[in-house]
Amino acid sequence: MRSNVQGIFAAGVMALFVLVALFADVIVPKDPLGMDLLSRTTPPTWSWTGLGEHPLGTDLLGRDIFSRIIAGAQTVLLVGVVSVVLGGFLGVTLGLVAGYAGGWIDRMIMRLADVQLSIPIMLFALIVVAALGPSLVNLVAVLALTGWTRFARVIRGQVLAIREFDFVLSAKSAGASALRILVFHILPNVMNSIVVIASLDLARVILLEASLSFLGLGVQPPTSSWGRMLAEGRTYIASAWWISTLPGFAILIVVFSVSMLGDWLRDLVDPTSRFRGPGSK
Repeated sequence: MRSNVQGIFAAGVMALFVLVALFADVIVPKDPLGMDLLSRTTPPTWSWTGLGEHPLGTDLLGRDIFSRIIAGAQTVLLVGVVSVVLGGFLGVTLGLVAGYAGGWIDRMIMRLADVQLSIPIMLFALIVVAALGPSLVNLVAVLALTGWTRFARVIRGQVLAIREFDFVLSAKSAGASALRILVFHILPNVMNSIVVIASLDLARVILLEASLSFLGLGVQPPTSSWGRMLAEGRTYIASAWWISTLPGFAILIVVFSVSMLGDWLRDLVDPTSRFRGPGSK
C-alpha cells in the first residue's frame, strides 16, 4: 500500500514535470533570457496575497529565476529522454544479440561492457566531452554512451533464459530467422525490464547532465540549464542563495521522483524483488 502511494505520488510529480516542460514556452511568465541589470539579485518576492514580479528572485544578470527553471525543465526533459532512448536502443540491441548468439559475439560485447564499466562514469563523460567539445549534441551522445551497458547486461541475461523456452525453439524449428525471433518472440518478453531500467536510468542521466553543465561541459549559454544555474550562483550562496538553491531543489525533486517511480515499476514487474535481501540471488 505504501509503495503504491509513493508510486502514484512520483507519477503525479513526473506528469507535472513533463507538462511544464512540454508547454514551457506557453506558461513561462517572462523571457528566461531577458536581462534587467537594475533588478539583478532581487530576492524572491511573494506574500499570502499574491506573487510579486519575481516570485523566485532574479540572477546576476537580472533574469527571472522562475522563468529560467521552467525553461530549464524543457532542457532536462529533452536531454534526459533522448539520451535514455538512444542508450537503451544501443544496449537492448547489443544485449539481444549477445544473449541469442552466444559464443565469441557474446564474449566480445560483454568484455566491451566490462571495460567501460571499469571507468568511472563521470571520468568517462569528462574525457569524451572535453575531447569533442561542449555542445548539446555531444552531451546527449556521451550520456547515451554511459548508459547502454545497464540495458545490455540485464537484457542479455534474460535472453539467455528465454532462448531455451519452448515457443522460441518452436519458432526455430519452423524456420523463423534469428531477426524475427528476436523482434517478435524475445523482445516483447523483456519490455517490462526495459521500461524499468529506462526509468531508473533517467535519474542518473539528469544528475550527470547537471554535473557536466555545472562544470561548463554540458548545456552551453544562453540555453537554460539547472546545472548551469547552480554554477552561476555558487559564489553568491551567502548573499543570493536563491540563484543556486532553487534550481538545486528542482533537480532534487525530479531525481527523487524518477527514482521512486522506477522502484515502483520494478515492484510491479517483479513483486518478489522488494523482499530480497542484499545477498539474495
